Amino acid sequence: MQATMIVKGMTARSNEATVRGTLEALEGVQGTEVYLDTEKVDITFDEAFITPKELRKAIEAQGFSVIT
Repeated sequence: MQATMIVKGMTARSNEATVRGTLEALEGVQGTEVYLDTEKVDITFDEAFITPKELRKAIEAQGFSVIT
């Protein structure tokens, strides 16, 4: 499955790396594309292991706001 989320608060490449690393460390996440300029994150994941709500919570735990 794929989800696209808008992540507010990403202002630097380090933020992009934080979001990518956070998501890719989660079981069931198969890939991510993080676009700093549009604040968009595309996530490919296996619903058998993780839900979109859990993905959002993981990003928010890093201090970002998520719009789905």
